[in-house]
Amino acid sequence: MKKSILTMMSCVLAVTLFAQEATQKDSTNQPPNIVLILADDTALMDFGAYGGEASTPNIDRLANQGMMFTNYHASPMCAPSRAMLITGSDSHLTGVPNLPIFLPPEYISKPGYEGVLNDKVQTIATRLKTNGYRTYMTGKWHLGHTETSLPSKRGFDRTYILDASGADNWEQKPYLATQDSKPPWYQDGKLITLPDDFYSSKTYVDKMISFMEEEDEKEDPFFAFLAFQAIHIPVQAPKEFVEKYKGIYDGGWDKMKERRFQKAKELDIIPTNAKLGDILPKFEKWDDISKEEKKIASNDMAVNAAMLEAMDFHIGRYIKYLEENGMMENTVFIITSDNGPEASDPSMVVGSDQWMWYNENHRDQNRLGEKGYFGFIGPQFASAAAGPSAFFKFYAGEGGMRVPLVFSGKNIPQGKSKAFSFITDIAPTILDIAGSDYDVKSSINPMTGHSLFPIIQKDTNQVYAQDEPIGMEAAGQVALFKGDFKLVRNGKPYGDGIWRMHNLKNDPGETKDLATSNATLFEELKIDYKNYVTKFGVLEMPEDYETVEEITNKIKRGLIPWVVGFGVLMVGLFVLLRRMRRKK
Repeated sequence: MKKSILTMMSCVLAVTLFAQEATQKDSTNQPPNIVLILADDTALMDFGAYGGEASTPNIDRLANQGMMFTNYHASPMCAPSRAMLITGSDSHLTGVPNLPIFLPPEYISKPGYEGVLNDKVQTIATRLKTNGYRTYMTGKWHLGHTETSLPSKRGFDRTYILDASGADNWEQKPYLATQDSKPPWYQDGKLITLPDDFYSSKTYVDKMISFMEEEDEKEDPFFAFLAFQAIHIPVQAPKEFVEKYKGIYDGGWDKMKERRFQKAKELDIIPTNAKLGDILPKFEKWDDISKEEKKIASNDMAVNAAMLEAMDFHIGRYIKYLEENGMMENTVFIITSDNGPEASDPSMVVGSDQWMWYNENHRDQNRLGEKGYFGFIGPQFASAAAGPSAFFKFYAGEGGMRVPLVFSGKNIPQGKSKAFSFITDIAPTILDIAGSDYDVKSSINPMTGHSLFPIIQKDTNQVYAQDEPIGMEAAGQVALFKGDFKLVRNGKPYGDGIWRMHNLKNDPGETKDLATSNATLFEELKIDYKNYVTKFGVLEMPEDYETVEEITNKIKRGLIPWVVGFGVLMVGLFVLLRRMRRKK
């Protein structure tokens, strides 16, 4: 009897061990989970692993364990970047080649310039779903909320998204006078009201975890897209993250830019003989502004760094969730940004103070980053954040386009790549990582990017052939890359609309124009750009067009009701006070 019991126990043990082994094998063979993390307006060197001042230990750990790219480029504008990221197609094929707020009125009806993701391209989520993936998204979408353009209609099973260029991080209120009083938030395709305890980075991670917890098919691989608002204006962060950065930026933008320039050399991001991309001469010098202005500017940078750390903290919460639930080992992380640092200064727009007051925003230096605080770093510190590069967001200079990119996790080797790569490359890379069979022409408009998988696996050291041109256009800002060279045109007000050519390999700061000394190549690249315009249906902006002027005019039109209302209120108060005095 004892012998038979022992035999049965042995059989049960053997079956259990076999089942465990089979489960382990299945887990090993299962396609990896994929987490795509998109920061907003984050410069190439903002993360700690890239030399930034902010404490980002979770991102840094992933970066140092994985593959870091130092010559990766996005569009200088968020919506076109997001369209290319999520589809792998050039932005002019997606329906979102420009920010709608930057479009001249006569361009809105032009084919391809609708400003919402069209049906001629497929998203990564749609493609992955056909391969058995669960798909989730939380965060900023900004690709339209029509019946066909919301992410819930574009392959995502569960969504919690903002469909606007930005919004407050604490409350459901706008950050621009041109926005609705309540920016549109959606959960699973339906308009929602934000919870009282909302903070963008926290809530995005909370919702992602809750979606995964509510999932019935937990054994299937998943694709999670976390699109943070950090560090888009208004820069806001909880007080506990802000305090440690107060005083860090008191040396000003010149010293910060120089420090990042030297750090970029130490980290082999740029050559040791590279020259520093200028802070534009029309900008104020740190020593020329008042003590009070210095304090405010330094404090805004402190909030900016704190907002990055807060994002990283909540990314850490998500990583811990994956670890505790046995999902981390089979997960690949991709971390990047949609464009370079934000240089906008809302205070420069006439009437903005009245609108800020009406919108219950403040600049109280004793409540830095807290609810209602409207922080922004401005053009000088944006240039400093760009480090060795020239320009920033909204411009085709390297500071607006060259951003961080990290792949980390299952089967991703440690290393650093200097290969030129572009934001359209992410989608085909994800599909290769997932082991998905895909056809770049499976939709009306094809994927135009190249997979980075061979680079990640160290099978090659370049993504594009030396003679293969890669074009980019957004709101009249133009770049064309070919081998080590870049053709670029930066529009007004900080650019001058002149075509220039640079060798990015030895001059990443774009300090030396080679248009004259290498005229033959310069003309060749201009022909390449004309071919790009024809191939992708690029429309030239009007001759007198300026992005900042376009958005400023729209903001002014949005401010008119607030200014008029404020004036009427002041007149009413004045009349009331006079009557009260007469009665006395």
